[in-house]
Amino acid sequence: MEINIVAGGPVRYIPNLHSFCGEEVNWVGVDRGVYTLLKQQIEPHIAFGDFDSVNTEEWELIQVKVREVNRYQPEKDETDLELALNWAIDQKPAKISIFGATGGRLDHFMGNLQLLMTPKLLEARIKVEMIDVQNRLYLAESGEHSVERIPELQYISFVPVTRNVEGITLTGFKYPLKNRNISRGSTLCISNELIQSSGTFSFSNGILMVIRSSDKSF
Repeated sequence: MEINIVAGGPVRYIPNLHSFCGEEVNWVGVDRGVYTLLKQQIEPHIAFGDFDSVNTEEWELIQVKVREVNRYQPEKDETDLELALNWAIDQKPAKISIFGATGGRLDHFMGNLQLLMTPKLLEARIKVEMIDVQNRLYLAESGEHSVERIPELQYISFVPVTRNVEGITLTGFKYPLKNRNISRGSTLCISNELIQSSGTFSFSNGILMVIRSSDKSF
């Protein structure tokens, strides 16, 4: 089972969600993201949020179309997306994909990135990927990882999340590396490209954010 979460970010950054449908996929709507799903003719399995970003007509539609709606007061410690992500982690899916978490307000985007680094998620060891029309990003822990070439996502960047990331080796890339250490704030591994159908990246210690990007919407 996989879980796809749609948050309330600007619609222009959200791809066609039908490309990510499947028999083993459960959809989760977050605040206005619930309405975004319904507009794309996808009925979410469950919804979370204070719903302060939808109007009366939209809220009535959500109540009719969604089987389980968890509504919260706007004054709370967790963001709506955090509540949905915590629920998703508890379901123990093979993967979680998040849409509508980028673009628009920078504070929302930075807060959403922080969710990828919560102890609960790291301990669960579930791959969580944030996806928009130009980017896909996820965290990788130490070890060896393979990456496949995706023509519409030409660029691959590796950003240190921990203070230090040790022993980075890149094979199959335009700019290869061998056993390099980088620190938080480094731009050494920004905007690389695969020159083969697949490649590998490995490191011995730390956490990397892997960002696959395109100059154009895909």
